[in-house]
This record gives sequence, C-alpha cells and structure tokens, in this order.
Amino acid sequence: MKELVNNIIAYAVQRDVNAAQLCKLSGIPSTYLKNPNSAPLTHQQLHHLWKNAAHLANDPLFSLHMGESLRASALGIVGHIIQSSATVGEALTHAAALVHLFTDQASMSLRQDKNSTHITLLPATKQQSSNDLGSLMELLLVITIHELDGLMLKKIVPQSVFLPYKVSDPEEYERVLRCRPVKSSGKYGLTIPGPLWDEPILTANYELQELFLKKIKRLAKPAARTSTLQTRIYNYLLANAYLGVSSLDDIAANFNVSPRSLQRQLKKEGFTFQQIADEVKRSLAEQYISSGNFELKDISWMLGYNEPSAFSRAFKRWTGKAPGHYQEAG
Repeated sequence: MKELVNNIIAYAVQRDVNAAQLCKLSGIPSTYLKNPNSAPLTHQQLHHLWKNAAHLANDPLFSLHMGESLRASALGIVGHIIQSSATVGEALTHAAALVHLFTDQASMSLRQDKNSTHITLLPATKQQSSNDLGSLMELLLVITIHELDGLMLKKIVPQSVFLPYKVSDPEEYERVLRCRPVKSSGKYGLTIPGPLWDEPILTANYELQELFLKKIKRLAKPAARTSTLQTRIYNYLLANAYLGVSSLDDIAANFNVSPRSLQRQLKKEGFTFQQIADEVKRSLAEQYISSGNFELKDISWMLGYNEPSAFSRAFKRWTGKAPGHYQEAG
C-alpha cells in the first residue's frame, strides 16, 4: 500500500502538484511519508488521494497517465520475475501472486485458452465496489501491458480491454491501452491474442532491463517546482525509453496539454521537442554502444529506427562519429 501511495504522490509532484496540499486535502498525516511505521491508509483516504491528485493536476485521466510514467517501476518488477520464470505464462503467474506487494485492494486472475490469454483484475474483498477502484484498476491494467512489453521486448497490443463503465475520452484510453475499451458489467481486464502463454522469455531481457534501470537510477529526482519543462520531459523520455522514445503527441497527452501548447512552452525555454528527443536517443545510444553488449541492429531497433543505416546517420550527426568508431574510441 505504501509503495502505491508514494508513487501516486511522486507522480502528482511531477505534475506540479504540491505534495503537502495533496496530503492535507486527502486527510493523510504529514508524517505518513517520513515514518516507515505509519498506519496504512484507509480505503477512503486512498480514494480521496486519487480524486484530489486528479483534481490538482487538472487531469481526469491521472491514473491512466500515471501508469505510463511507471514503466521504469514495471521493468523493475519484471526484472525480478524473469529470474524465476522461463515462459511468459510462468512470469504472469508470479506477477499475479505479487500484486499484493503493490496494493491490498486488488487481485489478478489468469485464464489461457488456445487462442488468447485473459487477465482479469478483481477487488480483493467482496465489500469493495469495483467502480470505486477505477483509478487503481486502470493503473494496474496499464502496468500489466508494460510488464508484458518488458517480458517480450515488443509492444503488446491487447485484443480487447474491459472496464465496468463508459469512458469519457475513448481516444486517449485507446492511445494508452492500445485498444479502445468496452463496457463490461463489473469487469476490469484485457485479452492478449496469440499463444502467449508458452512464449519463452529471452535471456537477454534481464540484462537489457538492468542496463535501463542503472541509467534511470542515475537520474536526479525530479523537483517539479524548480526544474524546467525541458528537464522534466528529458527525464520522462529517458525513464520510459526501453521500447523507443515517446512521440510529441504521447508526451503532450501525459502532461495533459496539447502538442502545440507543449511546443510553445518549450520554445520559451529555448528548446524544441525534437532537440530533447534527440538528446535522449544520443544518451541511450552512447551507453548501449559503450557497454559492448548489443549489435548495431539491436540498438537501432531499441531506439525506434527501422534500419541500422538510419540510426548510423543520426548518431554521426549527434557525435561526429560513426557508431563503430565511437566504440573503438571508447
């Protein structure tokens, strides 16, 4: 529970929300975050925390966007699961058993048939209303999709996503969940097509994820009220770059502004989005090449280039050197 609360508040701070004000409005004691022995929040306090965070961030889809921002955390979970799993089915089974470490309000059930894998999220107790857990369940759905991304090292597109209510912004839900959700009475879940269950987990995944996590850990903790928009976008792109650098539209949606408004704010700071994205790609490319663990074609793919030649041209533009010469010089 505490990890979940910490993540909610941390993401709210990234969205320019004052943590002290958020806690006060939600009835959370000022000592809660600093005291490791603090009593767990009540379900009502957690509900108010979600509601107030969305209100103060001016983002009705706060939980959905938070799920996107937690890719780094999801990768950390995946890294531990991979060490004891040989297939995606085993990894999902272990993940379902570990949900309680993240929250005590929900559980996960799995069902696999010949053509697809079905993942359902349920309230932990019958006394809880599934609708009251909407923010939490949406967060878990997004994290689950990203967790599968980490296991497979490719973007997973659900065949269907189920929510027990009609969403207010179906286009944005479709962007984040990669599938437009349908209303299903009392049900949160998703269906992944294909024979996913017996898919082997590539042994290189864990090494790759460790590389990302080491990079992320070296980032300064974001101070939303003192950092520039450029810095916040750079940190977000870097922390979420394990399957390519996010687009301008994706970043604008996560920051709850229009692409044009985001570009306008960046222009005031003397930057463009493309400049920031290129700097992130350069930083990651230099680390991948210096590690000596990846072939050029793999680095190209991880950074979102369809052809190694396109990546080589971009890298030479950034550094003045071809990737091979850069590695030799290092």
